Amino acid sequence: MLNLKKCVLVDGSSYLFRAFHALPDLRTATGEPTGAIRGVVSMLKQLLQKEQPDYFAVIFDAPGKNFRDDIYPEYKATRSATPSDLVAQIAPLYELIRAHGWPLLVESGVEADDVIGTLAKECERAGVTCLISTGDKDMAQLVTPLVSLVNTMSNETLDEAGVLAKFGVKPSQIIDYLALVGDTVDNVPGVPKVGPKTAVKWLSEHEHLDNIIARADTFSGAVGENLRQTLHWLPTGRKLVTIDCGLTLPLALQQLVVANTAPETLKSLYERFEFKTWLKELSGERTLPDKTKAASVVVGGRVFGKLSADEQGDSATNSAHANDSTRYRSIVTEVDFARLLQKLHASPLTCFDTETTSLDSMSAKIVGLAFAWPGGSHNEAVYVPLAHRYAGAPEQLSLTKVLADLSPWFASAAHKKCGQHSKYDEHVLANHGLTLRGLVEDSLLQSYVLESHKPHDMDSLALRHLNTITIKYEQVAGKGASAIPFEQVDVARATAYSAEDADITLRLVQHFAPQLTAEPGLDSVYRTLELPSREVLFRMERHGVLIDPAHLHHLSSVFGARILELEQEAYALAGQPFNLGSPKQLGEILFTKLGLPVQKKTATGQPSTDEEVLTTLADNYPLPKLLLEHRGLAKLKSTYTDKLPLMINSDTGRVHTNYAQATAVTGRLASNDPNLQNIPVRSGEGKRIREAFIAPAGSVLVSADYSQIELRIMAHLSQDESLLAAFAAGHDIHKATAADIFGVAIDEVSAEQRRYTKAVNFGLIYGMSAFGLANQLGVERSAAQTFIDRYFNKYPGVLTYMNRTREEARSKGYVETVFGRRLWLTDIVGGSGPRRQAAERAAINAPMQGTAADLIKLAMIAVDHYLSTQTLTTKLIMQVHDELVLEVPEAELATIKNELPGLMQNVAQLSVPLLVEVGVGKNWQEAH
Repeated sequence: MLNLKKCVLVDGSSYLFRAFHALPDLRTATGEPTGAIRGVVSMLKQLLQKEQPDYFAVIFDAPGKNFRDDIYPEYKATRSATPSDLVAQIAPLYELIRAHGWPLLVESGVEADDVIGTLAKECERAGVTCLISTGDKDMAQLVTPLVSLVNTMSNETLDEAGVLAKFGVKPSQIIDYLALVGDTVDNVPGVPKVGPKTAVKWLSEHEHLDNIIARADTFSGAVGENLRQTLHWLPTGRKLVTIDCGLTLPLALQQLVVANTAPETLKSLYERFEFKTWLKELSGERTLPDKTKAASVVVGGRVFGKLSADEQGDSATNSAHANDSTRYRSIVTEVDFARLLQKLHASPLTCFDTETTSLDSMSAKIVGLAFAWPGGSHNEAVYVPLAHRYAGAPEQLSLTKVLADLSPWFASAAHKKCGQHSKYDEHVLANHGLTLRGLVEDSLLQSYVLESHKPHDMDSLALRHLNTITIKYEQVAGKGASAIPFEQVDVARATAYSAEDADITLRLVQHFAPQLTAEPGLDSVYRTLELPSREVLFRMERHGVLIDPAHLHHLSSVFGARILELEQEAYALAGQPFNLGSPKQLGEILFTKLGLPVQKKTATGQPSTDEEVLTTLADNYPLPKLLLEHRGLAKLKSTYTDKLPLMINSDTGRVHTNYAQATAVTGRLASNDPNLQNIPVRSGEGKRIREAFIAPAGSVLVSADYSQIELRIMAHLSQDESLLAAFAAGHDIHKATAADIFGVAIDEVSAEQRRYTKAVNFGLIYGMSAFGLANQLGVERSAAQTFIDRYFNKYPGVLTYMNRTREEARSKGYVETVFGRRLWLTDIVGGSGPRRQAAERAAINAPMQGTAADLIKLAMIAVDHYLSTQTLTTKLIMQVHDELVLEVPEAELATIKNELPGLMQNVAQLSVPLLVEVGVGKNWQEAH
């Protein structure tokens, strides 16, 4: 077999965008973005190490137009503007590539594809194998016996057989295939309604696009007519998707060799972008343990086991495991545990973490405990294994005795503690009868307050803020079918993983604390809103909600019968049976058989059948309307009436939802397992489901809801005199606004006028345009615009607020709530047109929605404090949007009804009065 030379060509533009969107928003201390740079250089290093090519080049698209723009001005016109943070990383990335000695090509007037295609053809002529590293499907046209593609993100390699298997056509047919189906990414139109299947069928029957064009008159049906209507375009489309392989390039193939690095330049760039691990490599330091000499873990004062670098999850961007894992100790003797207790009692701040049998907070039991505390030059961290069970497991301390000895420390408010998502750990402790006090910091909530728009899991935080890649849970316990419960994890592995978690969390707390101190407004949000809310949410989750399973079982039967009726009605409308849950079959029925107008297409070019499309079609066609009812009912049945009875805790007889505190950018809570916030409020089916949330015998449910809270916040923020006066007078705000706009007395406002004004009031909160309002009201756009103009003429303060808020958002990148919470809008400057417009709409709404979220949290805290300081057994059991639900013994009902409105209305003083409406009932629906 011939030993051919190898050339590797890298689609640098593909690497750049993938790295930018895949990695966290990494930045230097001075704020320079580095994520894309780090990602591209890492991928290039790995690729070179794996492939060991004779020839190598990295090719990028040049800025500005290319010859395809001259052919078709709309080429790539739908692409989003390149984010500014990405643009800022391109020039330094080029510097780094050159400093590594890697050949770099950026040719103006053409695309990277054309440069790669030209070099690939030169490889063929020279008898050199060519591997193109890209994620671009257009490159499949270059594949030959000597040229193949690799997608390093998916590890997919495409040779000639691979192209045929993936696309259904040969590499030589890819250009014709792309001309037929079009390319939505590059805004190259194809033949309308011709998707991949049709294109493959035509090319298998006719071989080439020229044959298809010549025989266009023989194609029948709507798709044949579409082909004939597109004949004039197809030659242009084919030219746009054809890679130009005949360029004259400044470098020949033989010049594409990796040169010596420029160490001083590399050192300067590594220092500038804080690539600490690569700096150490450059200076000759080892940053990874030798894989034949794996890092040991100290267990009970002796070497217990070894973890290889792969097992620890080390990478070229992380040295934490090599440096720190040998410090982590496992506590397995009484003597060591006694010393640990002394450390915990003496530490000014201790991080703790639980390792458990389950992610279900109400049933999880402790397998082990990890602790970390400040040391001399670094934190100290240990792991206490308590319930590891596997062959050869070391002897461990008694779970019962350890928890009994730790109970006073956990319950002591004087001993300051911290954690990451500590609400879960508090539940786990409660499962063993332990009380937690003294929790003063939570890194999850610190991150949430400082950067609500970014991920807050510990692994992401460690990479983003500590430049450390942590050991992942899957690396110690496996995943999927091969996963094992944590009690079967080797104690050495568990020690490295769990002690690291505690250590990293403490380091994050130490990292975030001064940032919060430097921002008094954010620190106040953290300490007066988020930390106290965490405590209230723990108690709400712990108590749970009583459910009537018999009622839900009955509803499941009723819903099931109606779903079957809807299916039969759908079959009749379609003229045949079909799977209502299959987008493919549904698309064929709606758009092929019934000929309904296509509203939009999916990423694969197929007509979309999503809810938005069905809602649009439902205005004029019966089948889409019926399908929406079927979908809604099926979702309610599967999500609630079928599932809720199965989620009742066997010990408490209640459902215990989880309130995710660090999810929504606006500060709103999210409810899951089960989601109590998505039960429809107005639909008949939703109301019947709410009837299943009941009070126990001798008690009732009380619902307390802020009335028109976001409109009141709008009045406060805008300081519009007319709005302030209407709320101060206690008027129905929609009628008062209608009276102002239509010039009639408030008692003469018609129901239709109030409906119009209500749509405007709420629409403006969400940045609705005249187009959106026209659709909602079913009027002409000009009429909707006239109505909006009247509104702003009457309420100029609102328009001033909106304009001012947009400008502040553009200049700062965020807006704020009344209480100082920052709501980040990453697309307000660097996003594409549609994304930027969405960010501008969000800028208007976010302060109102965020302030409403802050108010309901303050209300929860106030109500919980009142209940805990009174001799009452009433419990706060749910928070849903702007509503609190309490479980109240009948003997305490009069007190609660009297106190609750004042507690909630007095949590803040706005320019308009807050109003709370209270309802009472034996179930949630009655009380709401």
